[in-house]
Amino acid sequence: MINYEFSLYTFEYFLMILVRVATFVFIAPFFGMNNTPRRVKIGFSAFLALILYQTILPKEVLEYSGVIEFAIIVLKEGITGLLIGFAANICNSIIVFSGKVIDMEIGLAMANLYDPTTNTQSGLTGTMYNYFIMLLLLATDMHYYILKALVDTYQLIPVNGAVFDWEHLMGSMTMYISDLMIIGFRIVLPIFASSMILNCILGIMAKVAPQMNMFAVGMQLKILLGFSIMFVTIILLPDISNFIFREMKKMIVSVIEGMY
Repeated sequence: MINYEFSLYTFEYFLMILVRVATFVFIAPFFGMNNTPRRVKIGFSAFLALILYQTILPKEVLEYSGVIEFAIIVLKEGITGLLIGFAANICNSIIVFSGKVIDMEIGLAMANLYDPTTNTQSGLTGTMYNYFIMLLLLATDMHYYILKALVDTYQLIPVNGAVFDWEHLMGSMTMYISDLMIIGFRIVLPIFASSMILNCILGIMAKVAPQMNMFAVGMQLKILLGFSIMFVTIILLPDISNFIFREMKKMIVSVIEGMY
């Protein structure tokens, strides 16, 4: 039998847990997708907060002297949850960046579509790869790791215990930007190298046979070559997901280290 008892002080503690969990669910990958119903997000946040409230011991009484200090505690918990979820969610931009570069190389940069998960216009390749990565995130139980990271933060960062080291957080973002460029170009490299070789061949053909319209021929060849390379390299998606998930774990750990 499950027995939940709330007093005035413990209910405030539960609310602080709910704030951190809800802000995390709002922005975390897979959990915070825009096509997920809001009722599902709210219900999942409340259910997870109830579980954490029962398992986190001891429950400390919040100490504050007024409404302003209470609002500061709520704000700190909200920022903590947002930063943890943002650290995991931002790594999806690696595959979006790679998709934009691929679209530019094969001539699909103007063909954008509406992505309901981000409420933005995105390229065809980036959207397709993003959905593949989300499927692999579920298949590899990476969403369990993200939730476990949130739960473990209460051992390092208790309620009202966050101390933000903004220099460390800025360093984490700088590290991520450099990793984004490296990992992104690793993903794009097969298509980029093939496209560069094709451009060299077309340039030679333009000199050898100037009567041929290389611009009209090159566009179809680039699209066919790009689709062929994507079809051949589709088996590399697990390795690509490993790069992204490894970066996701590194960012979560680095952001948590900057808050205690």
